[in-house]
Amino acid sequence: MGNNNMFKRAALLDEQLFLTLFNCNSPKWFKTMAFGLSKSGDGGLYILVCLAVWWLSNNEQHQLLPVAILIGFAIERPIYLLAKNRFARIRPCDCLVKNAYIVPSDKFSLPSGHSAAAFLVAIILSHFFPEYVWLLLSWAAGVAISRVILGVHFPADIVIGAIIGSFCGLFALALVVPV
Repeated sequence: MGNNNMFKRAALLDEQLFLTLFNCNSPKWFKTMAFGLSKSGDGGLYILVCLAVWWLSNNEQHQLLPVAILIGFAIERPIYLLAKNRFARIRPCDCLVKNAYIVPSDKFSLPSGHSAAAFLVAIILSHFFPEYVWLLLSWAAGVAISRVILGVHFPADIVIGAIIGSFCGLFALALVVPV
């Protein structure tokens, strides 16, 4: 009984935080910026970054980056899909607000795949380019938050996605990068 009440309170808090972020009276450029951040997490950028590093870098360690990202996604995607279908959480744009600013790619919201992917990539890139760690993590957080601002995820969805992506990125690095 106590756990059920705790989960209900957590869900209510999650919904209230969503409504605060989604309904903020922000200028149009703010939603446009959120849209751009969200789009940067769609996947195409990851392929371009991997190809650019592989093609342009003479550093032997950097040649491991595309391998680490591929392994990271090979681990993350099944976890993401299993969790998405297991939890089957309805998206906020389908139960709390009339419409989102973008059309979601699937029916369920937990976990956020954009958040998982962005954090996976940011963690791996941060290993190879530690001087950019804050920029990369800020970008990943921006991708994650944009998903709430645009109306397709609850805050808990992006937090869980970020955790999944971060752990998968760290695990991929542990498998690929020699100690």
